[in-house]
Amino acid sequence: MATPKFAEIKQFILTKVETGEWQQHSRVPSENQLAEQFECSRMTARRALTELTESGVLERSQGLGTFVAGLKSQSSMLAIRNIADEIKDRGHGYRVQQLELKQIQAQAQTAIALGLEEGSPVFYSLLVHCEQGVPLQLEERYVNPQLAPDYLEQDYTLQTPHEYLSFVAPLTEARHTIEAILANPSQQQQLQIEGSEPCLQILRRTWSRQGVVSFARLIHPGSRFRLGGHLTFNR
Repeated sequence: MATPKFAEIKQFILTKVETGEWQQHSRVPSENQLAEQFECSRMTARRALTELTESGVLERSQGLGTFVAGLKSQSSMLAIRNIADEIKDRGHGYRVQQLELKQIQAQAQTAIALGLEEGSPVFYSLLVHCEQGVPLQLEERYVNPQLAPDYLEQDYTLQTPHEYLSFVAPLTEARHTIEAILANPSQQQQLQIEGSEPCLQILRRTWSRQGVVSFARLIHPGSRFRLGGHLTFNR
């Protein structure tokens, strides 16, 4: 089966970026140039550029063109995406370390976030998501056992918690809070950072139709990660 043209264009661009031939902030060919080079429609070329922009590989500037984005990995503030997919979409290698997976008693903050009584049993997981072998995100997640009873039976080196929970309790709502923090000594070790490194912390609650599914703390080294988004307003 032939590879779609937009996928060919994406791989062409990713290879140029990965090999260093196109450095960060370098201008990439226009839609017209790519369409001519790959003998496809301008719409096909636009799809390739748009998908790479959404995944943080490229950045577009109105009236100036499209450029290779900065080296920090980027996630969207406006969408909940699977981190493994984000990393793979950038053409990078993904790996995860599963540090803990167990049942615990809910402390006050966790119980309130999940809508449970303090001391109730909850499922807990601690993972480190790596991009190109380097820790990018420390994921600490608390899960409502009533809505994902088999959570502890999964192997999260094969699928992320986000993937599994999206399957068993489809997401209907999410809320998150973002703040700058300094990681504690344990988190510094898990993320392989110095104590003075600022981090970006995202506290996220997710709902399905049956109620709150999970409460997660996502910690990213500031030197390796950024959040972005694009809003369009209709008059």
